[in-house]
Amino acid sequence: MPDVTDPEAPLPDDPGDEVRRIVEQQYAQHINDVLGEVPRPINWRTLPPEDLEHELLELNAWVDWLRHEYGLPAQIIPPMWHRHPELLWEFSALRQHWLFCFDPQAKGNQALAWHHDFAIARERLRDWVTISGTRLDRDRPTRVTPWPGGEAEHWAEPDTTEQLVTGRTEDFLAFVEEQIRARQQEQDATIREIANTDWSDRP
Repeated sequence: MPDVTDPEAPLPDDPGDEVRRIVEQQYAQHINDVLGEVPRPINWRTLPPEDLEHELLELNAWVDWLRHEYGLPAQIIPPMWHRHPELLWEFSALRQHWLFCFDPQAKGNQALAWHHDFAIARERLRDWVTISGTRLDRDRPTRVTPWPGGEAEHWAEPDTTEQLVTGRTEDFLAFVEEQIRARQQEQDATIREIANTDWSDRP
């Protein structure tokens, strides 16, 4: 194929074919840039700190849109959902499913599939919220039943004292900072462990 950037290169037999090829190539690149990648499930346990911050902020904005768009009550989306991992995972799965179903390349029936799954998810969310004990005006950490002799040494039973819900936005931002700091500490500890490993005895 002739190099169109080389002024001494021979012209193609049909210049129109070469122009069409270039236009198609640029159009394909443009489509890829616009559509981006297919949404994948998010593993909140393994995200690096910078990705963790980005994804938490994006999820929070989407959940806020969802509750307004569908008029959902606090029995389904309570203000302190971010403080309850079971709700965070559920909303994350719903959002990624929504992004996939409403992608410009999705099939026409995908939106209906999402609403079908959303109806089922709402029932799960009611169960999660009831079990967790979080409400519109008050919140407490989800209770975890400790197993006798079955918990890790560093695990501590959470304090389930109820707190009044007042500044929800401020609490969410504080939560994001806490998560980033904790993940950064985990990452630093892993790096230190690798750096201090004696590799001389390894095959």
